[in-house]
Amino acid sequence: MGRGKIVIQKIDNITSRQVTFSKRRNGLIKKAKELSILCDAEVGLIVFSSTDKLYEFSSTSMNSLLERYDTSKEENPLMNASTEAKFWKREAATLRHQFQNLQEGYWQMMGQELCSLSANELQNLENQLELSLRGVHMQKDQLLTDEIRKLNQKRNLLRQENMELFNKEHHTRQENLDLLRKINEARDANETDRMSHSPNGFNLEEDIKVQLSQPQQQNCDTPRGEKATTLR
Repeated sequence: MGRGKIVIQKIDNITSRQVTFSKRRNGLIKKAKELSILCDAEVGLIVFSSTDKLYEFSSTSMNSLLERYDTSKEENPLMNASTEAKFWKREAATLRHQFQNLQEGYWQMMGQELCSLSANELQNLENQLELSLRGVHMQKDQLLTDEIRKLNQKRNLLRQENMELFNKEHHTRQENLDLLRKINEARDANETDRMSHSPNGFNLEEDIKVQLSQPQQQNCDTPRGEKATTLR
């Protein structure tokens, strides 16, 4: 079987992208060498990687090539403008192609426009969707876990605040009871002191004893003659 056609678009996997860059960079430098030898051409190649590493090749001196390029650009402005126009047309075509690929991939992710895909491509798409769905589930579970943890923390804080308020209320109630007990004791002491002394300065208990003993004394002092008269 022949080698499958590779879609020219940005490689998302960083490792695969680096491996492809290394292989194709070496191949590009090899082709530049072959072109300079076979066609007796002055070739200069400058490549910057995605990590800003510089790779270059020149069949002669790179400085002399750059000077010749600047001179040619100044001497042929119309040719330079035409070249730039062609360059921007190619860039526009490349961007349009990338946009179409992205749009097609989006619709395929949404389960549409799948008729042009083979069984292997459909399997790859299914695997990619499963990986994406797994990532979504993991992110959702993480968010729910964090939310539950925050709610538990709030619950613990509220419980602690409730305990503190309960302790304060109990302490305040105890203080009120102690204060009420002291007031009652002071009132009872004042009442006892007031009842134990008469207004004229005599002892109230002695007055009560005297009053209770007066009827008995009167009965004892009754004349015998009156008692006898009453019996008759």
